[in-house]
Amino acid sequence: MGLSIGIVGLPNVGKSTLFNALTKAQNAAAANYPFCTVEPNNAIVMVSDKRLDQLSDIVKPQKVQNAIVEFTDIAGLVRGASKGEGLGNQFLSHIRETSAIVHVVRCFESESIIHVDGSVDPLRDIEVINTELVLADIQLLENKITRLDKQARGDKKIKPQLDMAGRVLDHLSDGNPAASFDERESDTFLELTKDMRLITLKPMIYAANVDEDGLAEDNEHVKAVQKFAAERNSESVKICAKIEEEMSGMSDEERNEFLEALGASQGGLDLIIQKGYNALGLISYFTAGVKEVRAWTVERGWKAPKAASVIHDDFERGFIRAEVIAYDDYILHEGESGARTAGKLRTEGKEYVVSNGDVMHFLFNV
Repeated sequence: MGLSIGIVGLPNVGKSTLFNALTKAQNAAAANYPFCTVEPNNAIVMVSDKRLDQLSDIVKPQKVQNAIVEFTDIAGLVRGASKGEGLGNQFLSHIRETSAIVHVVRCFESESIIHVDGSVDPLRDIEVINTELVLADIQLLENKITRLDKQARGDKKIKPQLDMAGRVLDHLSDGNPAASFDERESDTFLELTKDMRLITLKPMIYAANVDEDGLAEDNEHVKAVQKFAAERNSESVKICAKIEEEMSGMSDEERNEFLEALGASQGGLDLIIQKGYNALGLISYFTAGVKEVRAWTVERGWKAPKAASVIHDDFERGFIRAEVIAYDDYILHEGESGARTAGKLRTEGKEYVVSNGDVMHFLFNV
């Protein structure tokens, strides 16, 4: 499995500039006019993970494979998008396919860059986008209710879902996202929504996009976005999309020096991916051999057989046991042999819950 993130926001807030930086290539148009992006751009981005570098220094593999994130840059939405305004709700369907959303919010002033509403107001901009996402979900749910109502006439078992759909619709109609619905973890809700892909049920990461001057200290726009996100239990991150784009052509060494000069230990793009992992409850475990050192993405709480399935379904079906070394032990004892000698290699069964950073080897038989 992997992480997929949709990048949304009003036109001219820096979405495509951010996308260019993410992909380390100028393959998403970035220009000073609305609707520059007319088709969703997709890219597969490697997740930066220093642990892979340390594992590789020890193992000396033929190949290193990072975990990946798929990013989708979606054309700027405007007020009325759910009803077809601007480029319309064709783009809302692309958002439904992602597992999380990065909402880029403009938090800098500039007379040379047009704002579709004539002024910079992050909370107003957030409300515009979030309202359109809620309205799109309302349309989807109303269609679902129509179908359920017909089915319930001949099948009484459908009624609990129909009743649940009505309560969710009331919640959305009050302007609330599905993610704040009190019964969202109930079996009936999960059954109702499993194939609906409600947009407002997805984790939202608010990216406050600043200019270079805004990196050193949070301006009032950034503080407003951070407060808004915190009140809704959402993640937020401050970025300068323009600087991230400039760094995309640098080597890792140059990039690290540049970040150090800015007083930052981590780039905004890495933070976005980290926030995405946190929001979705994802972790990585590693396999390490002379042919390949690789990071694998799984959900926090997965047991060993399920975690093995991301390598191949046969690993789960024929799971026998897993050999596990904690990452810190693997590094401390300079590899599998040293960890085994020190008694740090463990044999775990089907009930073992995988920890972030585990170095694992699976034994299976099918």
